[in-house]
Amino acid sequence: MTHETYTEDYIRSILMDVKTIAVVGASDNPVRPSYFVVKYLPSKGYKVFPVNPGIAGKDIVGMRVYASLKDIPEPVDMVDIFRNSEAALAITKDAIAIGAKVVWMQLTVRNDEAAALAEAAGLRVVMNRCPKIEYGRLSGEIGWAGVNSGSISSARGKLGAVGAQNRVLGKQ
Repeated sequence: MTHETYTEDYIRSILMDVKTIAVVGASDNPVRPSYFVVKYLPSKGYKVFPVNPGIAGKDIVGMRVYASLKDIPEPVDMVDIFRNSEAALAITKDAIAIGAKVVWMQLTVRNDEAAALAEAAGLRVVMNRCPKIEYGRLSGEIGWAGVNSGSISSARGKLGAVGAQNRVLGKQ
């Protein structure tokens, strides 16, 4: 895989398969993108574990922050990397060590060596993408903000348990 582009089915299958997500580089600053991701993902049914050694032991939107991936007391399906590209290799090694199934590198984060290592260990990899944006795009929510999702479909979006303002993923 070149990691230049991903099929909608590849991204959708990851977002539908994972249940627990560690966000490495999570911030407690409400204007930071990582804060938005940590706040958004639980509303879509994911259990999120913020990871940031500088604020370990504190809470971000009611979720305890951990110092490292190995400190998380439960299995983690996906590690979302909100750090720079150089840090992605060490974080990927930690993700493999804890038995994660997916390494997801945020927008502008790309490390081909980390991707190759993860894939060799049997993990799926996404680089230079945001799970919040991809979830919104694939569920149709992103269109509410006037953003072109890049998908054309006459199928209605699937609604979540709380109604029209909560779309969920599914085959379109």
